[in-house]
Amino acid sequence: MRRTCRPMPSPGRLALGLSLAFTALAAPLPALAQGLPPGVMGQMLQSADPATLAAIANAMGNTGGSGASLPAMPLAVPTASPNPAQPVPVDGAAPAVAPGNAAASGQYVANAISPVFGAQLFTGAFARAGAAHFNPDYVITPGDQVVLRLWGAFQYAQVQTVDPQGNVFLPNIGPIHLAGVRNQDLQRVITGAAAGTFRSNVYVYASLAEAQPVRVFVGGFVRRPGLYDGTSMDGLLHYLDAAGGIDPDRGTFIDVEVKRGEQVRAHVNLYQFLFRGVMPPLPLADGDVIFVGPRQQTVTVLGLANNANVFEFPRNAHPTTADVALLAGPQPVATHMRITRATGPIRNVDYRPLGEAGALPVGNGDTIEFTSDQKNGTITVRIEGEHESRQEYVLPYGAHLGDLLRQIRFSERSDATSIQLFRQSVRDRQKTMLDASLHSLEQAALTARSGTNDESQLRHNEADLILQWIDRARKVQPLGQVVIGQGPARDDLLLENGDLLRVPTRDGLVLVSGEVLFPNAVAWQAGLDATSYVERAGGFTQKSAARRIVVAHADGSFEEVAAQSRAVRSGDDLLVLPRIDTKSRQILKDMTQILYQIAVSAKVVLGL
Repeated sequence: MRRTCRPMPSPGRLALGLSLAFTALAAPLPALAQGLPPGVMGQMLQSADPATLAAIANAMGNTGGSGASLPAMPLAVPTASPNPAQPVPVDGAAPAVAPGNAAASGQYVANAISPVFGAQLFTGAFARAGAAHFNPDYVITPGDQVVLRLWGAFQYAQVQTVDPQGNVFLPNIGPIHLAGVRNQDLQRVITGAAAGTFRSNVYVYASLAEAQPVRVFVGGFVRRPGLYDGTSMDGLLHYLDAAGGIDPDRGTFIDVEVKRGEQVRAHVNLYQFLFRGVMPPLPLADGDVIFVGPRQQTVTVLGLANNANVFEFPRNAHPTTADVALLAGPQPVATHMRITRATGPIRNVDYRPLGEAGALPVGNGDTIEFTSDQKNGTITVRIEGEHESRQEYVLPYGAHLGDLLRQIRFSERSDATSIQLFRQSVRDRQKTMLDASLHSLEQAALTARSGTNDESQLRHNEADLILQWIDRARKVQPLGQVVIGQGPARDDLLLENGDLLRVPTRDGLVLVSGEVLFPNAVAWQAGLDATSYVERAGGFTQKSAARRIVVAHADGSFEEVAAQSRAVRSGDDLLVLPRIDTKSRQILKDMTQILYQIAVSAKVVLGL
């Protein structure tokens, strides 16, 4: 049998021949679920408002003034590239950036952190995933490969390609039209055709072996416009992702066009997928065009919102604050809305409670920030240590320490004269001051001058040791203790939410730490001086500065004492500071200050 080789039809003719198979693609997207509040949100999620060709031409910089002047996309497709999802040059220029290299990776990272809603879709996952192994809703198109097996009274096994007319040919049966048949109906169609010829004793197996290799143009406002390889089973997101995703600063996420020749086959609103998980089935053919038009009007959401992003609305829509709140999802703690208007030369700000914001109109470029304007009604204070009351108290905002102390039941072992108060705001300030001092010391160590080469080497070694010590000092966390003292002023101290009150125990111990041989707890004895307690902890080390002993009293107060001082009380901490060996007076001053800061704020001695 002679075979007559006929040229393949052009992609335009092929698209025309398959128009009936893809009629469903031009249908509107699925409607929103019932119960969605009326307004522009419902309109936007159901279907995006398509831009005219003239508007697109103007946005792209075309000065011709009509859609006919847009540059024509070539329909002739070059030979297939061995690597899928790679851009192919269409004008002889250098190839576009492939998704796997550093530039593309940087674009994917930029998408992941972009504030534009929807940009996080395009991080390379869709481009790497490719087509699913079995998609029951996939519509068979010319070029797809189908596995056909018949056994019993008639034997046949072959992998056939659906011809340009959309048929496969089986001996003794004839042509079977498969174009437009869904994947899940393939077995039924082949079985029905075989049953018309073979009444019995013939069994059929049919399966889609491989989708048609196609090349799809991705153009408009994407990061890497070009021609991308794939299969007809690969979806819209696959090709957009291969092109680096939609440019978040210029492209639209609510009106992506799928074209075949000059005809727009579908308008895809990606918000449908992002909010509802709905993506219309869009089998793509060779030479199809995915076109991303210019970004339409946007509203930026900041502050206390679950979805604080830049949202897009159709250009002919009139969004309101209710529509924006539906997209952004204010957090439960949000009470007010700040609207910054971007219209005109004068900046206007509107501040409303959420309950009164209603459906205020918002315009292109406006910014909405959800804030919390709650007033404190009550505070909680936790009680730890030696006492017989409950562990946590709820007090009215503005309560004083005396109000709380009158409610605490002390035990026989409680040291009610040395109440300790710890506060988060004080801890934060102590940490900030410590970091500032460490930064100053670091600059002094790095900029110390030297007169000779030998001195320069010594300064370099000294700076290395100081920098290592600074790294350790930065890890110290202050306690945030407030020195409350005694007397009437103590009871007038205002409490803050989250304060921690600790009642010390009368344990009769003195804790000795720092530059001593054996840091330990020593039993307190009346009449003993500081040196006696240090000697009971093994004595001073060679690195100690015997004259620098800091006593931390149980009530949070501190004082530097001499070695012969008898100011040590039961429950105190003795901190023996190290000796600082440096030739620089500035470094000596800074390190001494930091040693005291750490000792006072964290009750630790950081050795050199």
